[in-house]
Amino acid sequence: MLAGLYRTAQVGVVTPLQDGMNLVAKEYVAAQNPENPGVLVLSKYAGAANELDAALLVNPHDIDGMARAIATAFSMPLTERRMRWEAMMTNCAATPSSSGPPISSTRCRKVSLKKAFGPIVPEPPTPWRFVRPMAACGITKA
Repeated sequence: MLAGLYRTAQVGVVTPLQDGMNLVAKEYVAAQNPENPGVLVLSKYAGAANELDAALLVNPHDIDGMARAIATAFSMPLTERRMRWEAMMTNCAATPSSSGPPISSTRCRKVSLKKAFGPIVPEPPTPWRFVRPMAACGITKA
């Protein structure tokens, strides 16, 4: 389901404040249509920023810079989008990930979210408890 959303998104914004979300960025790139790829806006703090250097790299603390990067992504011409996507796919296929060997271009395009993240099991809901203030219960501090 997420791969379909990634594929239809014109712009992917992945902006962790520290290293993280590397697979999300790579999956966004891998899911793109080669004929009309989207643009990845990626935090410079993400570990994948070293590999996906053709993305629009941003500082997530810089709100104005983020806005400019997103506007640039939406107005980017098709030829530039294709060049950036091809560069990122090449890096994705050539760079070994920490979880295994380099990913082939074919495998890169066929991202399996279940393999990447394992089965998605929702957290059980936490029971909601109403806690009354001590004073409302007639309890005073001694």
